[in-house]
Amino acid sequence: MKVSSRLAVRYVFGKKSTNVINVISAIAVFGIAVGTAALILVLSVFNGFEDLISGLFQKFNPDIKVTPVQGKTFPLDSVVVLKLKKVEGVNDVSATLEELALFDYQNSQTFGVLKGVDKNYTKVTSITDNMVEGKYILDAEDPPPVILGAGVAQRLAVDIEDKLTYLRVYAPKRLNRGPLETPFSSRFIDPVGVFAIQQEFDQEYVITTLGFARDIFQYSDEVSALEIKLDSTKNLKSVTGKISEIMGNGYVIKDRFQQDEAFLKLMNIEKWMSYAIVCLTLLLVSFNMIGALWMIVLDKRRDITILKSLGMVDRGIMAIFIRSGMLLCILGLFFGFILAIVLYILQKEVGLVTIPEGFVVETYPVSLRLLDFITVGITVLLIGWISSIPAARKASRVRTSMNE
Repeated sequence: MKVSSRLAVRYVFGKKSTNVINVISAIAVFGIAVGTAALILVLSVFNGFEDLISGLFQKFNPDIKVTPVQGKTFPLDSVVVLKLKKVEGVNDVSATLEELALFDYQNSQTFGVLKGVDKNYTKVTSITDNMVEGKYILDAEDPPPVILGAGVAQRLAVDIEDKLTYLRVYAPKRLNRGPLETPFSSRFIDPVGVFAIQQEFDQEYVITTLGFARDIFQYSDEVSALEIKLDSTKNLKSVTGKISEIMGNGYVIKDRFQQDEAFLKLMNIEKWMSYAIVCLTLLLVSFNMIGALWMIVLDKRRDITILKSLGMVDRGIMAIFIRSGMLLCILGLFFGFILAIVLYILQKEVGLVTIPEGFVVETYPVSLRLLDFITVGITVLLIGWISSIPAARKASRVRTSMNE
């Protein structure tokens, strides 16, 4: 061990001329530990929400979604669909059509997205696993059956057990609208079930058959998207490339996360903004460490003078106190990691911090990742190194004369 390292250990753990230095040093270590734990837990909470929301997206978003670059729809080519199904790694393909519509139920009205789906839709999403009322049955024809998002059902106060009361859907007419005709076409629909996945979907979507959606929106063979289920997402890039070759130009091909890219980017920005705020707090806490090191320098002025007399240069003196600061920082980092892990386990097992009612989970979700420990470790050590510099520079300027 180098002399500077041995002296740093001695100055941190050795006897001081006053206990005040030990108290301030302990406070500094405690502050760094709390700050470290806070950084880890902030990241773990955002990781937990990211995992939770990604899991919710998986229930409604397909593995791959093909949409047109221009316009809202494109003609469905059965030959193209057959080619897509033959691509290695593709499990199934579903055609969907969605448009904005107005829904009316016993004088309660709301806007939503009417989404027509074919029979393969249940194979590319997990919607059947998320039914909270009724059943996913879209076989009837008159009146056409629909599955409501929980938010839509709540706004309209729909009772799916009431078989005598139907929903009414209004859609703007696209074709052959005369001057005396109403601008909307309307049909009665039968609410047979309610699904609950995630608020974004639950508040907007009403699912029906592809045939009925085409009928009320006045389309013949058009669709809004092709939704594709993969055997595995391991070869996602390869499969996406093959799908792009089959579809040709004029189509956007997105994987599950790209379908909600804006939301995930916003969440990531919030995550690192929160991290930056906690870092600023930790920077303020580090002033305790600056004070502790400053007092150690004052306490060890005689030692510094002797070391300089023996030939130690200013850089060596600075190294002693920078390493003293880093040692305090490492102690805080170590205890902070332990504290974070303990709180993480308690949150996982007991649920220390709960979420207000109305969310999909009762407690804040958390998820620890190795990269977070590395990121926080580097951040805390950098703050510790910066905080050690003022005291180290002060120590290097101590005069060799005992009388000065």
